[in-house]
Amino acid sequence: MAEIVNLRQTRKAAARKADRLAGDAAAMKSGRTKAQKVLEAAQAAKAKAELDAKKRDTPEGR
Repeated sequence: MAEIVNLRQTRKAAARKADRLAGDAAAMKSGRTKAQKVLEAAQAAKAKAELDAKKRDTPEGR
């Protein structure tokens, strides 16, 4: 005997899968994901802060 399947749920699952594949393709085409962009921005901010912290104070006029 066949298993009962809800066709609405099946169609929605197929649509979600297609949307996910399209989104993945777009992400690969455009380069980096949002998470990667945020991570790189945070790393750059941290590096700038560390560099600024290591600067020496010099008296005026030198």
